[in-house]
Amino acid sequence: MVTATRTRAHVITGGFPPGQPAGHDIDFARMRLLEILEAEEAVLTTTANDFVDVQKWLHDCQFLITYVSGPFADDPQAAYIQEWLEAGGRWLALHGSTGGKAARVGEGPRRMVKGAHHKALGGFFINHPPVRRLEVKVVDKGHRLTQGVPDTFSVIDEPYMIELQEPESTHLLLTTEFGEDPSPPGFGFAYDEDTSLLPDGKTRALGFIRDVGKGGVTYFALGHCHNPTTNSQPFVDESVHAEGITPTVLRDTWESEAYMQLLRNGIAWGLDR
Repeated sequence: MVTATRTRAHVITGGFPPGQPAGHDIDFARMRLLEILEAEEAVLTTTANDFVDVQKWLHDCQFLITYVSGPFADDPQAAYIQEWLEAGGRWLALHGSTGGKAARVGEGPRRMVKGAHHKALGGFFINHPPVRRLEVKVVDKGHRLTQGVPDTFSVIDEPYMIELQEPESTHLLLTTEFGEDPSPPGFGFAYDEDTSLLPDGKTRALGFIRDVGKGGVTYFALGHCHNPTTNSQPFVDESVHAEGITPTVLRDTWESEAYMQLLRNGIAWGLDR
Protein backbone atom coordinates (compact mmCIF):
# COMPACT_ATOMS: atom_id res chain seq x y z
CA MET A 1 0.00 0.00 0.00
CA VAL A 2 2.89 2.42 0.75
CA THR A 3 4.42 2.70 -2.72
CA ALA A 4 5.27 6.38 -3.34
CA THR A 5 8.93 7.24 -3.83
CA ARG A 6 8.56 10.82 -2.57
CA THR A 7 7.80 11.21 1.11
CA ARG A 8 4.50 12.89 1.88
CA ALA A 9 2.89 13.64 5.23
CA HIS A 10 -0.85 13.83 5.85
CA VAL A 11 -1.96 15.95 8.81
CA ILE A 12 -5.40 15.62 10.42
CA THR A 13 -6.31 18.42 12.84
CA GLY A 14 -9.88 19.13 13.89
CA GLY A 15 -12.60 19.15 16.49
CA PHE A 16 -16.15 17.89 16.81
CA PRO A 17 -18.81 18.73 15.75
CA PRO A 18 -17.23 19.53 12.37
CA GLY A 19 -15.90 23.07 12.29
CA GLN A 20 -15.85 23.44 16.08
CA PRO A 21 -12.66 23.61 18.21
CA ALA A 22 -13.89 21.24 20.95
CA GLY A 23 -11.98 23.12 23.62
CA HIS A 24 -8.65 23.34 21.79
CA ASP A 25 -6.81 25.88 19.66
CA ILE A 26 -6.76 23.57 16.66
CA ASP A 27 -5.51 26.30 14.30
CA PHE A 28 -2.47 26.94 16.48
CA ALA A 29 -1.55 23.25 16.66
CA ARG A 30 -2.04 22.86 12.91
CA MET A 31 0.19 25.84 12.12
CA ARG A 32 2.99 24.69 14.41
CA LEU A 33 3.00 21.22 12.89
CA LEU A 34 2.97 22.58 9.35
CA GLU A 35 5.78 24.99 10.21
CA ILE A 36 8.02 22.11 11.26
CA LEU A 37 7.10 20.03 8.22
CA GLU A 38 7.61 22.89 5.77
CA ALA A 39 10.27 25.15 7.26
CA GLU A 40 12.45 22.47 8.83
CA GLU A 41 11.81 19.33 6.79
CA ALA A 42 10.52 20.69 3.43
CA VAL A 43 7.95 17.90 3.27
CA LEU A 44 5.03 17.80 0.87
CA THR A 45 1.99 17.86 3.17
CA THR A 46 -1.75 17.37 2.74
CA THR A 47 -4.30 18.30 5.41
CA ALA A 48 -7.76 17.30 6.59
CA ASN A 49 -10.10 18.04 9.49
CA ASP A 50 -11.16 14.46 10.22
CA PHE A 51 -10.77 10.85 9.05
CA VAL A 52 -13.67 10.84 6.56
CA ASP A 53 -11.54 10.48 3.43
CA VAL A 54 -8.42 9.01 5.03
CA GLN A 55 -8.21 6.14 2.51
CA LYS A 56 -7.86 8.61 -0.34
CA TRP A 57 -4.96 10.42 1.29
CA LEU A 58 -3.04 7.52 2.81
CA HIS A 59 -2.84 5.13 -0.13
CA ASP A 60 0.41 6.70 -1.40
CA CYS A 61 1.49 8.43 1.80
CA GLN A 62 4.21 7.40 4.26
CA PHE A 63 3.43 9.49 7.35
CA LEU A 64 0.26 10.42 9.24
CA ILE A 65 0.07 13.06 12.00
CA THR A 66 -3.10 13.59 14.02
CA TYR A 67 -4.05 16.26 16.55
CA VAL A 68 -7.79 15.99 17.09
CA SER A 69 -10.45 16.57 19.71
CA GLY A 70 -13.41 14.41 18.79
CA PRO A 71 -12.76 13.08 15.27
CA PHE A 72 -11.77 9.41 15.12
CA ALA A 73 -11.54 6.67 12.51
CA ASP A 74 -14.67 4.54 12.15
CA ASP A 75 -14.29 0.78 11.80
CA PRO A 76 -13.60 0.68 8.01
CA GLN A 77 -11.23 3.65 8.26
CA ALA A 78 -9.43 2.10 11.23
CA ALA A 79 -9.10 -1.18 9.35
CA TYR A 80 -7.52 0.69 6.46
CA ILE A 81 -5.12 2.50 8.79
CA GLN A 82 -4.18 -0.84 10.36
CA GLU A 83 -3.35 -2.28 6.93
CA TRP A 84 -1.47 0.89 6.02
CA LEU A 85 0.62 0.63 9.17
CA GLU A 86 1.37 -3.03 8.59
CA ALA A 87 2.56 -2.17 5.08
CA GLY A 88 5.05 0.38 6.42
CA GLY A 89 3.14 3.55 7.28
CA ARG A 90 4.03 5.56 10.37
CA TRP A 91 1.55 7.43 12.56
CA LEU A 92 2.46 10.22 14.99
CA ALA A 93 -0.64 10.65 17.16
CA LEU A 94 -0.90 13.59 19.53
CA HIS A 95 -3.03 14.53 22.54
CA GLY A 96 -6.74 13.94 21.81
CA SER A 97 -6.01 11.31 19.14
CA THR A 98 -6.78 8.66 21.80
CA GLY A 99 -10.26 10.13 22.32
CA GLY A 100 -13.30 9.99 20.09
CA LYS A 101 -16.95 9.32 20.80
CA ALA A 102 -18.46 9.96 24.23
CA ALA A 103 -21.85 8.39 25.00
CA ARG A 104 -24.22 9.39 27.78
CA VAL A 105 -25.41 6.55 30.00
CA GLY A 106 -28.87 7.37 31.36
CA GLU A 107 -28.88 10.79 32.98
CA GLY A 108 -25.34 10.45 34.25
CA PRO A 109 -22.07 11.78 32.82
CA ARG A 110 -20.78 10.64 29.46
CA ARG A 111 -18.17 7.93 29.05
CA MET A 112 -15.76 7.28 26.23
CA VAL A 113 -16.50 4.52 23.72
CA LYS A 114 -13.66 2.22 22.73
CA GLY A 115 -13.45 1.12 19.11
CA ALA A 116 -11.24 -0.11 16.28
CA HIS A 117 -9.58 3.33 16.13
CA HIS A 118 -8.07 2.78 19.58
CA LYS A 119 -6.94 -0.74 18.77
CA ALA A 120 -5.06 0.51 15.71
CA LEU A 121 -3.51 3.35 17.69
CA GLY A 122 -2.76 1.33 20.82
CA GLY A 123 -4.20 3.75 23.38
CA PHE A 124 -7.63 4.70 24.72
CA PHE A 125 -8.45 7.91 26.60
CA ILE A 126 -10.73 7.38 29.61
CA ASN A 127 -10.60 10.78 31.33
CA HIS A 128 -8.48 13.73 32.36
CA PRO A 129 -8.59 15.68 35.64
CA PRO A 130 -8.40 19.50 35.53
CA VAL A 131 -5.38 21.10 33.87
CA ARG A 132 -2.38 20.96 36.20
CA ARG A 133 1.38 21.11 36.27
CA LEU A 134 2.80 17.74 35.29
CA GLU A 135 6.21 16.35 36.05
CA VAL A 136 7.11 14.26 33.02
CA LYS A 137 9.70 11.50 33.16
CA VAL A 138 11.58 10.18 30.15
CA VAL A 139 11.56 6.40 30.54
CA ASP A 140 13.91 5.46 27.69
CA LYS A 141 16.62 8.11 27.54
CA GLY A 142 18.48 6.40 24.70
CA HIS A 143 15.60 6.13 22.23
CA ARG A 144 15.72 8.25 19.05
CA LEU A 145 12.34 9.75 19.98
CA THR A 146 13.70 11.16 23.25
CA GLN A 147 17.09 12.34 22.00
CA GLY A 148 17.82 15.86 23.26
CA VAL A 149 14.93 15.78 25.75
CA PRO A 150 15.74 16.33 29.47
CA ASP A 151 15.38 13.29 31.73
CA THR A 152 12.49 15.10 33.44
CA PHE A 153 10.59 18.26 32.55
CA SER A 154 7.55 20.18 33.73
CA VAL A 155 4.59 21.41 31.70
CA ILE A 156 1.08 22.71 32.33
CA ASP A 157 -1.26 20.38 30.49
CA GLU A 158 -4.27 18.10 30.73
CA PRO A 159 -3.23 14.97 32.69
CA TYR A 160 -4.48 12.32 30.30
CA MET A 161 -5.45 8.89 31.63
CA ILE A 162 -4.61 6.45 28.82
CA GLU A 163 -5.45 2.75 28.78
CA LEU A 164 -2.80 0.88 26.79
CA GLN A 165 -4.39 -1.52 24.32
CA GLU A 166 -1.35 -3.69 23.63
CA PRO A 167 0.82 -3.28 26.75
CA GLU A 168 3.02 -6.28 25.96
CA SER A 169 4.10 -4.81 22.62
CA THR A 170 4.12 -1.16 23.71
CA HIS A 171 7.41 0.56 24.49
CA LEU A 172 6.98 3.38 27.00
CA LEU A 173 8.73 6.69 26.37
CA LEU A 174 7.13 9.16 28.81
CA THR A 175 5.31 8.72 32.10
CA THR A 176 3.97 10.80 34.97
CA GLU A 177 2.57 10.19 38.45
CA PHE A 178 -0.43 11.86 40.05
CA GLY A 179 -1.94 9.13 42.23
CA GLU A 180 -5.67 8.55 42.24
CA ASP A 181 -7.80 10.54 39.79
CA PRO A 182 -8.05 13.96 41.48
CA SER A 183 -11.09 15.05 39.44
CA PRO A 184 -13.79 16.72 41.54
CA PRO A 185 -17.29 15.18 41.49
CA GLY A 186 -19.04 15.67 38.16
CA PHE A 187 -15.89 16.65 36.29
CA GLY A 188 -14.89 14.87 33.10
CA PHE A 189 -15.97 11.43 31.91
CA ALA A 190 -17.26 8.41 33.78
CA TYR A 191 -15.44 5.07 33.82
CA ASP A 192 -15.79 1.85 35.80
CA GLU A 193 -12.12 1.31 36.62
CA ASP A 194 -8.96 3.35 36.30
CA THR A 195 -7.33 1.17 33.67
CA SER A 196 -4.70 3.81 32.90
CA LEU A 197 -2.65 2.95 35.98
CA LEU A 198 0.44 0.90 35.22
CA PRO A 199 1.29 -2.19 37.32
CA ASP A 200 3.01 -0.15 40.06
CA GLY A 201 -0.35 1.49 40.84
CA LYS A 202 0.90 5.08 40.51
CA THR A 203 2.49 5.65 37.10
CA ARG A 204 0.62 6.58 33.92
CA ALA A 205 1.76 6.49 30.30
CA LEU A 206 2.15 9.83 28.50
CA GLY A 207 4.12 8.62 25.50
CA PHE A 208 4.80 5.34 23.75
CA ILE A 209 5.86 3.70 20.51
CA ARG A 210 4.68 0.38 19.12
CA ASP A 211 5.62 -1.55 16.01
CA VAL A 212 2.78 -2.54 13.69
CA GLY A 213 3.99 -4.85 10.93
CA LYS A 214 6.54 -2.92 8.87
CA GLY A 215 5.30 0.40 10.30
CA GLY A 216 4.43 1.79 13.68
CA VAL A 217 2.67 4.29 15.93
CA THR A 218 4.12 6.92 18.23
CA TYR A 219 1.79 8.65 20.67
CA PHE A 220 2.35 11.68 22.93
CA ALA A 221 -0.53 12.56 25.25
CA LEU A 222 0.80 16.06 25.91
CA GLY A 223 -0.22 19.07 23.85
CA HIS A 224 -3.28 20.88 25.20
CA CYS A 225 -3.65 24.46 23.98
CA HIS A 226 -6.50 26.96 23.99
CA ASN A 227 -7.21 30.66 23.48
CA PRO A 228 -10.04 32.90 24.75
CA THR A 229 -12.46 31.75 22.04
CA THR A 230 -11.71 28.01 22.31
CA ASN A 231 -11.26 27.55 26.04
CA SER A 232 -13.68 25.15 27.74
CA GLN A 233 -11.82 24.63 31.01
CA PRO A 234 -14.12 25.68 33.90
CA PHE A 235 -11.21 25.79 36.34
CA VAL A 236 -7.66 24.50 36.77
CA ASP A 237 -5.67 22.80 39.49
CA GLU A 238 -4.08 24.96 42.17
CA SER A 239 -0.66 24.00 40.78
CA VAL A 240 -1.55 26.33 37.88
CA HIS A 241 -3.47 29.04 39.75
CA ALA A 242 -4.04 29.28 43.50
CA GLU A 243 -7.70 30.22 42.97
CA GLY A 244 -8.30 27.80 40.11
CA ILE A 245 -8.71 30.53 37.49
CA THR A 246 -8.15 29.22 33.97
CA PRO A 247 -5.55 31.07 31.87
CA THR A 248 -7.24 32.69 28.88
CA VAL A 249 -4.38 31.51 26.66
CA LEU A 250 -2.66 28.22 27.41
CA ARG A 251 0.21 27.03 25.23
CA ASP A 252 2.67 26.07 27.93
CA THR A 253 3.49 22.65 26.51
CA TRP A 254 3.94 24.00 22.98
CA GLU A 255 6.29 26.65 24.37
CA SER A 256 8.37 23.98 26.10
CA GLU A 257 11.68 23.14 24.44
CA ALA A 258 11.28 19.55 25.62
CA TYR A 259 7.93 19.11 23.86
CA MET A 260 9.11 20.77 20.68
CA GLN A 261 12.10 18.43 20.66
CA LEU A 262 9.71 15.48 21.06
CA LEU A 263 7.70 16.73 18.09
CA ARG A 264 10.79 17.17 15.94
CA ASN A 265 12.01 13.72 16.91
CA GLY A 266 8.58 12.26 16.15
CA ILE A 267 8.46 13.90 12.75
CA ALA A 268 11.99 12.75 11.92
CA TRP A 269 10.95 9.21 12.93
CA GLY A 270 7.83 9.42 10.80
CA LEU A 271 9.86 10.55 7.81
CA ASP A 272 12.50 7.88 8.56
CA ARG A 273 15.25 10.48 8.70
